[in-house]
Amino acid sequence: MHHNIVALERIHQPLPEFNFASPTTFTLTSYERTDPSELHKRIHNATIIIVTVVEIDAAALSPAVTPNLQLVAVMATGTDCVDLEACKARGLRVVNCPNAGIDTVSEHAISLYFAARRRVVQMHAATMAEPSEWKAKKTLTRLMRFGDGKPPLSCQDEVLGILGYGSLGKRIAHIGSALGMTVIVAARKGAPSATTELPAANKDRIPFDEVLKRSTVLIISLPRTPETIDLISTPELQSMSPYAVVINIARGGIVNEEALVRAVQKGWIAGAATDVFVKEPVEGAQDSPLLGEKVKGLNITVTPHVAWFSQSTIANLSRILKDTVEAWCTGHEINVIV
Repeated sequence: MHHNIVALERIHQPLPEFNFASPTTFTLTSYERTDPSELHKRIHNATIIIVTVVEIDAAALSPAVTPNLQLVAVMATGTDCVDLEACKARGLRVVNCPNAGIDTVSEHAISLYFAARRRVVQMHAATMAEPSEWKAKKTLTRLMRFGDGKPPLSCQDEVLGILGYGSLGKRIAHIGSALGMTVIVAARKGAPSATTELPAANKDRIPFDEVLKRSTVLIISLPRTPETIDLISTPELQSMSPYAVVINIARGGIVNEEALVRAVQKGWIAGAATDVFVKEPVEGAQDSPLLGEKVKGLNITVTPHVAWFSQSTIANLSRILKDTVEAWCTGHEINVIV
């Protein structure tokens, strides 16, 4: 069997060196990056596509565009860039690289927590400003106070609520506990309100609405699915503590961006930080309400979807992708999504 492997985005991480057992042979074509206008031509002869974030939609997955396609290998944990239903309907296999960046992403989540709680971006800007308010007033602590004038919380005062308790959520919970936080884990939104009614595996979960009300730190570590789009929006944010900070290191769209900005503006919550956006890459307010002039001065910290980026994650992604694709070629499938 000969496979035409097409890797669409070498920009994110290097590809592994595949070593398929005889009689399997392959040709590997890789691109630094792929624009949507180039996609169909590049994948037309592929039997295997390797993708990270380029959208592989139903049109790209049609037999007319990809007549020879058999496998879509996502060099990431999240598979929301691939139309899984279209793959399922056609009988195409989709695999991913699970847990490659658990340590790095959880550490980034905690770094965003500290940035939001300690208002690092605002304090940096105020310290750099000329004329100097610090010099004139002898202190900048007013910038760190809550709306009621109280100073910020420290870790042992925090209640860390976690939405999404897979490997990433568990790692974040472990770090939060080590920092002295009280950790609570949310049941699915709309799950039975009485803990005794929850499935046995979820006995330690707390009803979704209660987690929102109790949390002073809310960290989102859920996959993006049709069910989790706008999971956190205006009603949820209004129910939260005015001392709370919301941290999203999962996927854009799970937290409604307009609602999040409004919540910080109106003081429903104390601040927010996100590594992810509905539209990526972003450029200014035309792409996201989290950017632009109207959020300047607000306690909102943003990073450009880099929570995963570290030496260990790069090595893990390469190793997992290699093992996963080679296993599929021998009929011993691993890391199967569809």
